[in-house]
Amino acid sequence: MADKTKKEKTPTKDTEKKEEKPEEQTKTDKQSEEKIKPEEKISGEPKTEEKPEPKKKTGGKVSTEESEPVKKEEQAEKTKQEPKKEEKKPKTSKEEKKDDFQYIVRLSNTDVDGEKKLIYGLNSIKGIGLQLATLIADETNIDRNLKIGKLTDKQVEKLQNAIDNVQQIAPKWMLNHRKDMEVGKDIHLIGSEIDMKLRDEINTMKKIRSYKGIRHERGLRARGQRTRGNNRTGLTLGVSKKSVQQKQSK
Repeated sequence: MADKTKKEKTPTKDTEKKEEKPEEQTKTDKQSEEKIKPEEKISGEPKTEEKPEPKKKTGGKVSTEESEPVKKEEQAEKTKQEPKKEEKKPKTSKEEKKDDFQYIVRLSNTDVDGEKKLIYGLNSIKGIGLQLATLIADETNIDRNLKIGKLTDKQVEKLQNAIDNVQQIAPKWMLNHRKDMEVGKDIHLIGSEIDMKLRDEINTMKKIRSYKGIRHERGLRARGQRTRGNNRTGLTLGVSKKSVQQKQSK
């Protein structure tokens, strides 16, 4: 009996081998599956994935699932390409004022830019400087820095009257034509009057045959300037030192 119990307890070598075999078989099967890829070994090139062929369009309509994303992409491209339309805003009080703004104002037969300030606008008139312009603005009680385009019709009339009567407003030293030859009074000329008066005075000097009148006739300088270096015209041009020396030697 004792021998039988020993035989049952001690497992034989055959049973151990049978238990180990199934584990070894599973390992070998996995390795063989990983290693063996018959198509790669034969060709020697990696297997490329086959892309599904695109479905050919039939005469019928395209399915809604495919058409929706395409439409969305087209709409997104159109929105990028098309410029955004500016929304028209209601006119503010500043823009409404611009409708009454005068871009050109007529003063003493000259066009004055309406975007200039009052002083600089008056200065653009021939015969009115900055000092005289400030004096006229102060006499009419109009802001110096106000733009001329914003002036009312009454204010423009005020300025015109002040320009016409400058002789009464301004001091004598500020006038541009004192002790006139014809009248003998201090006068202030504006605009085209200056050119007309200057032309008449030059003609009177020529008739009198004064020194200045003769110089004007000959087209030479009338105020004592030198003419040897500058203002060389006519036959004086082209004279060289050599020709002068030869004449002197003879």
